[in-house]
Amino acid sequence: MSDNSQNNSLHLTPLGAGDLIDRAIRFYRNNFWTFVLIAAPPIIVGTVITVFWAILGRQLFGVGSSSSPDAQIFSSIFAGLGNIFIWFFECIATLIVMGGASRNFVRHLLFGEPITVKETYRNVRARLGGLITASTVITILLIFIGGLISYFGFFVLIIAITIIVAALSSVPLLATVVSLFLGLAILFGTGWVFFLAASRFLYVPQVMLVEGQGVFAAIGRSANLASGNVNRLYALFIFTTLATYLALFLFYIPLGWYAFLNGIEIFTFDADSIPAWYEVANQVISQASLILLMPVWMIGLCLLYVDERVRHEGYDIELMAARRLGEIPPVPRQFVNPLQPALAMNQAPNQPTAPQRKSSITTLGLN
Repeated sequence: MSDNSQNNSLHLTPLGAGDLIDRAIRFYRNNFWTFVLIAAPPIIVGTVITVFWAILGRQLFGVGSSSSPDAQIFSSIFAGLGNIFIWFFECIATLIVMGGASRNFVRHLLFGEPITVKETYRNVRARLGGLITASTVITILLIFIGGLISYFGFFVLIIAITIIVAALSSVPLLATVVSLFLGLAILFGTGWVFFLAASRFLYVPQVMLVEGQGVFAAIGRSANLASGNVNRLYALFIFTTLATYLALFLFYIPLGWYAFLNGIEIFTFDADSIPAWYEVANQVISQASLILLMPVWMIGLCLLYVDERVRHEGYDIELMAARRLGEIPPVPRQFVNPLQPALAMNQAPNQPTAPQRKSSITTLGLN
């Protein structure tokens, strides 16, 4: 990781979507193995459980070379429901780890401390109960909001295509092209509306770990910070989604060729024709791509959190003051402190406080 002395000025220019992605990738590249090891544990655990769940389904319903169609159907339902629950808990675990990483990230800005796996999970352990509660609430809310918005988006899409087909029935080719572009526009708009709502909850782990807020106070604080960042969040999501599928494509090509050369029909609904080793390899590849790309989202949200505080609260000034003067002293209970701390001192009991050395590290211009 670059030495702090290499950074000699504060970059106050707000981050655009391109800057956000560029700096997230740059910071990830300089700390590649650290972020991979931070992201890996919850995804590896989820992968192992998913593989054993699939094997258990095959054993319970006797899926094999001579299994009945009913057994295949029940095995698929069993595997599908298991994957949904495993994915749900993976999302919760990822949000929890993201909160621990955010505090480590701000300590890196504040004191120049290295970002480490040990420090991240120590932060998680210090606020584990609150992080579990907050991450569970956020995941449930996002699933509900996403389902509701998707339903209305699909409804609008069906109505729009019906109108276009009726209006352009005499020109089928034109109707198809217009329907395709309109469908993409509605899909894009539906995603934007989802992120308009979801962005209000995405800073909760950071607020809890950095500012020391409780669960519900952190939700309100996140909603206040999130105004005006929808386009950047959506750009980060689109980038990570495209990168994920490109990574999957690169891994799946060798696996698909190997399966084809061995006479395996991979594009089939017949579970008997797909061997267990192929399903296991499929899960390992998909989860490995998540391990590699989840840190981009993690770093991006941390950068956005810091950027929002720089824009609205002069957070860069707070960081410089905290580096040299220490934390803002607490006010009496009967008063309300209008300032949020640069970094709340809610460390674990055995965690030493880092020495406050002079540093000219940039807030957002990460090398």
